Amino acid sequence: MTGRASALAFPGRLTAAELTEVTAALAAHAAEHDQDGSFPWPGVRAAHDAGLLTASVGRRFGGRGVTAEETVAVFLALGEGDPSVALLVAMTQLQHALQDAADTWPTELYERVLAESQERPVLLNAVRAEPELGAPARGGLPATTAHRVADGWHVVGRKAFATGSEGLAYHLVWVVTDEPEPRVGHVIVPGDADGVEVVRTWDHLGMRASSTHDVIYDVVVPLENFAGAPIGSVRNNPPLTGPLSLAVPSLYVGVARAAAAAFVAFARERVPSSLGRPIATLERIQTVAGEAHAQVRSAELTLAALAADIDHGRVRADDLAVAKLLTSRAAIAAVQGIVAAIGNPGLTRARPFERHLRDVLCARPHPPQDDAALLAAGRALLLPAPASAQLSKGPTP
Repeated sequence: MTGRASALAFPGRLTAAELTEVTAALAAHAAEHDQDGSFPWPGVRAAHDAGLLTASVGRRFGGRGVTAEETVAVFLALGEGDPSVALLVAMTQLQHALQDAADTWPTELYERVLAESQERPVLLNAVRAEPELGAPARGGLPATTAHRVADGWHVVGRKAFATGSEGLAYHLVWVVTDEPEPRVGHVIVPGDADGVEVVRTWDHLGMRASSTHDVIYDVVVPLENFAGAPIGSVRNNPPLTGPLSLAVPSLYVGVARAAAAAFVAFARERVPSSLGRPIATLERIQTVAGEAHAQVRSAELTLAALAADIDHGRVRADDLAVAKLLTSRAAIAAVQGIVAAIGNPGLTRARPFERHLRDVLCARPHPPQDDAALLAAGRALLLPAPASAQLSKGPTP
């Protein structure tokens, strides 16, 4: 494949000022997309224009990949602006990183994805959950099937929680074949193919602009769009240990950052007639601000330490699981404390606090969920594996 580094690679390391501009571009539309659940194309285009959708394209495909340190900085900024957009970017970057780690896309199709990505946002995501199964992180086989036909694979089934559904250029649909010896894996389905129907089921507490709807598939795709593996030969939900493992935790800490910044502005501007001065002068409000700062800063430091470990190839999968739990708890605690201190103004939709609270609560369902993270940590302590199995051999997606 010919190199396209200038067009596709992460455009150098974005400066703090450049990241601030991206945050502002996303934040300008976040409230309206949250209110009506519309697809956040302005924010997605801003991320595309900053080179972020293709930031994780590997060197052999014309990119340069991203470091974990860059990943944290970017997704803190994106999450602070609009976490729904940040999640769409994270899912797209992850698919590029996975392709770099192990070729799963047909060569010509991936070349087309990269070429299209030079002209417009090209969103990608793995679509795995199902109405009956739920999220597959805890095991189980999909009900969605791929049946071999003369001109490829006939994919039939219904998926749930398909983040980005309305805007995905390509769906990587988790299926099982109906062959005598079944295989499981992701089949690549173009989002605009005949037989792909998005059902607008997403009516969620938070992350309302993420377009996490159901999708019904009754579509035929080329034979080369599926490269499965025998059932039981691959892990159902292998943990991420590379830079992109920090994207989702970072974006939710970004939400807490946004809430803390909004609280500072509110406290400085709010002058009750009974007080005659800004509430920012009150010790109680100063304590709330300090607590929120401490929670956010603890999460940022956790992310920074893990990023350094990943970039030096010494990360442990159980550390990443615990870090997701710790950063999520810190982000949620920060926003909850702010909203509780403000009272009614914190719950009115005229202000951003209730949106930040709804969004940050959505950190919990992302894998690994708290109980799974604690179980993994406990097993690592009580039933330790050999040291060679605990440490990753280097940064992976």
